[in-house]
Amino acid sequence: MSTAYEESGRTRQKARTRGELIAATRALIEEGTPSPTVEQAAERASVSRTTAYRYFPSQTALLIAAHPEITTTSLLSDDAGDDPAARLDQAVERFVTMVLETEGQQRTMLRLSLEASDKRELPLRQGRAIGWFTDALAPLEPQLGKAEIRRLAVGIRSATGIEALVWLTDVAGLSRPAAARQLRWTAQALLAHTLAAGPP
Repeated sequence: MSTAYEESGRTRQKARTRGELIAATRALIEEGTPSPTVEQAAERASVSRTTAYRYFPSQTALLIAAHPEITTTSLLSDDAGDDPAARLDQAVERFVTMVLETEGQQRTMLRLSLEASDKRELPLRQGRAIGWFTDALAPLEPQLGKAEIRRLAVGIRSATGIEALVWLTDVAGLSRPAAARQLRWTAQALLAHTLAAGPP
């Protein structure tokens, strides 16, 4: 979200400066600084602290901006077909790949979500993945109904996101490839159980 400062005068230059601060923050996170400050991002981007604070008045605002922007509405290929299991596996595989590729930022946002008093603006709390999984499971709607599809999508999201990845790697000790396979297996197990048990 841009600030009033960014929306007035020399907007292209300001957009570049904002982008440089975000890129610097992401680079710091990937290099092992879990929660870069505005000052650290400014130094890395060769921007003055005063200028950086005009774009990001707080560390939280900076870290939210550095979270990967995901505007896509579907993780399915054009030829995904109608098989729910295959569609779900494709969506979960792409979702897990995205989480792994942006793991540093994902962990930072997870930490913010645990600490923030107001979680409404955090990207991690916007439910994008639930929509992606609902899309993947759409062929089951005549059989299960919209409410059960959403219930299943929520369950799959709870078992396949950064939270589950952190537990599998940090606590269970799985390698990232093994954790990715486990997440995909869990999604299929939830689908199979739902299909066998039927809606409540």
